[in-house]
Amino acid sequence: MRFLVVGANGFVGRPLCKELARRGEPCRAAVRSANPPIENVEFVKTGVIDGQTNWSDALLGIDVVIHLAARAHVMHENSDDPISEYRRVNLYGTINLAEQAALAGVKRFVYVSSVKVNGEGTKIDYKFTETNQINPQDPYGVSKSEAEQALHLIASRTNLEVVIVRPPLVYGAGVKGNFAQMLKVLAKGVPLPLASAQNQRSLVYVENLVDALIACAMHPAAAGQTYLVSDGEDISTLDLLRRLGAAMGRPARLFPCPAALLRLAGQLSGKTDQVERLLGSLQVDSGKIRRELNWTPPYSLQQGLQATAEWYRTTHL
Repeated sequence: MRFLVVGANGFVGRPLCKELARRGEPCRAAVRSANPPIENVEFVKTGVIDGQTNWSDALLGIDVVIHLAARAHVMHENSDDPISEYRRVNLYGTINLAEQAALAGVKRFVYVSSVKVNGEGTKIDYKFTETNQINPQDPYGVSKSEAEQALHLIASRTNLEVVIVRPPLVYGAGVKGNFAQMLKVLAKGVPLPLASAQNQRSLVYVENLVDALIACAMHPAAAGQTYLVSDGEDISTLDLLRRLGAAMGRPARLFPCPAALLRLAGQLSGKTDQVERLLGSLQVDSGKIRRELNWTPPYSLQQGLQATAEWYRTTHL
């Protein structure tokens, strides 16, 4: 089975290519620009990804496409028309790639979507499932949802098998965004008003996501399915900070503050979304992929957090 990984330069793409190569699976990495090589992985430059990208060379001889490339969600959107910018890459770029893949005889198309298709949050102990009504709240989530629907339409009129994967927050070596900022604050020993945070969030370690994507690419039962994936152990912001701090050798300095007061401060400072990510819950039920594909995360949440902390300590401290 020959793989094409689209977005192979990214946070998930590089470890995915490395793992495929380690398993002896022929892998071609589609990237926009040159990057450090990976042993036993073929690289092909594709340039900008949109509805006009020519994929003919990249798709030659490919059996499975794993599509990771996307216009990523950002906290501070600067575009005057963000939905159009997201659709250009996440919707039209995906449609173009899938249609060319079907014409090229590709058997399976694994699309990495987002839990944001389900929504922005859950109540404690209520978990998103694949059967929930979709409820995307922002342009990124809408574009991902639209891409999912478009892929199912393509699959219905071609021989292309489509598999959708919706991960929650992904962490691991090389993580960026809010998780990286959390590590930075812990490393500096900044006191945080989060000792009372009793939310619950699902996470997925990057190496667990890589393993799940390969299972979705290879397991016969995955065709046509949508899967939520996580480490299987949810965690509060309080426990997350404590575990990461301990693993880094920089114990978290936490003090209590009412959640209502923190949310008010977020509103006044224009940081409502950031505060809600620290205080709100977002849980997913990954039981479907475990049952149907007999998938079990190869790493526990604690192992993932430990590895992430060790990476940060060795590269930033």
